Amino acid sequence: MTTKAPTFTQPLQSVVALEGSAATFEAHVSGSPVPEVSWFRDGQVISAATLPGVQISFSDGRAKLVIPAVTADNSGRYSIQATNRSGQATSTVELLVTAETAPPNFTQRLQSMTIRQGKQVRLDVRVTGIPTPVVKFYRDGAEIQSSLDFQISQEGDLYSLIIAEAYPEDSGTYSVNATNSVGRATSTAELLVQGEEEVVPAKKTKTIVSTAQISQTRQARIEKKIEAHFDARSLTTVEMSIEGATGQQLPHKAPPRMPPKPTSKSPTPPISAAKVQMARQQSPSPIRQSLSPVRHVRAPTPSPVR
Repeated sequence: MTTKAPTFTQPLQSVVALEGSAATFEAHVSGSPVPEVSWFRDGQVISAATLPGVQISFSDGRAKLVIPAVTADNSGRYSIQATNRSGQATSTVELLVTAETAPPNFTQRLQSMTIRQGKQVRLDVRVTGIPTPVVKFYRDGAEIQSSLDFQISQEGDLYSLIIAEAYPEDSGTYSVNATNSVGRATSTAELLVQGEEEVVPAKKTKTIVSTAQISQTRQARIEKKIEAHFDARSLTTVEMSIEGATGQQLPHKAPPRMPPKPTSKSPTPPISAAKVQMARQQSPSPIRQSLSPVRHVRAPTPSPVR
């Protein structure tokens, strides 16, 4: 059998009680085997003999001590000790008995918050009052019981609700009620838990869309410039090719009936040859192929004049 030393899952809480009213101490303890529980006041064991009228109980891990009608003599330090063969644990608090009264008052109220799914949530309040107020947490009007998922704790006048791992279904209106024999006070706040599927805030969405539009506009401008460049270049090439082709057709015409000049051996005019050469250098390959047969054509030698 596995053994486990005693642990207080919910320790004692200090109490301020009005004289003549009841004072209650309660703690939750776990351990294996089940611990034995003892109560002390200022180091002395509490029993019916030392504290007349006291009520002590322990069941299902819940230990409770009740003083039905406190007096100023009951003020002091109260402790609970849980013991088994694996170890020991102790929780100690104060009891203050006073004739004065004060209604509950929040010195620190709940604060609304928005968090991401899976994060821890801590809702804190500070509340005072005489006698000590009974503090309870609620979500959408339903009381929250302390558990592993929703832990309620107290340290002095600080009361906390801790949600170990929040999910969207934990969103809602949370409130704290503090009540004593003199009055009651409430503090309320909103909790919003955003899931992973939540939409990106509008401001970021607008920025992303604007950036995409700018990129598309710039791309369109570049494409138009490229198209215009190639259109102009193609037009120039075609014009020059046509002009060059026109010059190449001259050798097919009948030459004039006059003797050739002794200084010129080529029957093709120099201007036409230059234009053909320019067309070959700048025109695309299809035009060069269409003009290549023309290069081998020579004009017929004119007959001598009789």
